[in-house]
Amino acid sequence: MAEASKGIKNTQRDINISFMNELAQIFHLMSFDTNNVLEVAQNKWNFLSFKPGLVGGHCIEVDPFYLAQKEQENGCNPDLILAVRRINDGMGEYLSLQIIKLMLKHELVVKDAKILVMGTTCNENCSDIRNTKFLEIIKHLNEYRVKTTIYDPWANHEEVLTEYDITTTNTRPKQEFDMLILAVAHKEFIETNLSPLKH
Repeated sequence: MAEASKGIKNTQRDINISFMNELAQIFHLMSFDTNNVLEVAQNKWNFLSFKPGLVGGHCIEVDPFYLAQKEQENGCNPDLILAVRRINDGMGEYLSLQIIKLMLKHELVVKDAKILVMGTTCNENCSDIRNTKFLEIIKHLNEYRVKTTIYDPWANHEEVLTEYDITTTNTRPKQEFDMLILAVAHKEFIETNLSPLKH
């Protein structure tokens, strides 16, 4: 009962975030600002406040699969749960492609472009890197042969190197970059003027 309860709670969050992710893609095609639309929607007292984003971590990404497995073992088809996982698992590739399109739109040379990726943890203001999704962005950006620097004041850079074979820094870089990617909304990033890092 306890495990089922936990699985339901995390799967419910997964479902709500996937809905926001799908809406964000639709609104992007319609040239709507997703944050503005969600802000207006919150005028309804019972609106569930979720935002689009990468879904990683030790629980919310894993528990839906446990629940789906139990459904299958008992003769049910976990159509919704697996569809939700596909949407959320595809966000890294989707965001990477949007970043490349944005660079081309602003006539930035993609190859060898200097990109700062800010954040490696699975949630803001924490050091947990388990099942983090920033890797998906790095993986797909590297296909375009950009030069990424990864900065996270919360994550242990030795742990990231050991776990994912990726070099990161805990210290704010002093060089300028062609593009900044806010992968995790740490308070240091939100409360700091990032303009000196841009060309």
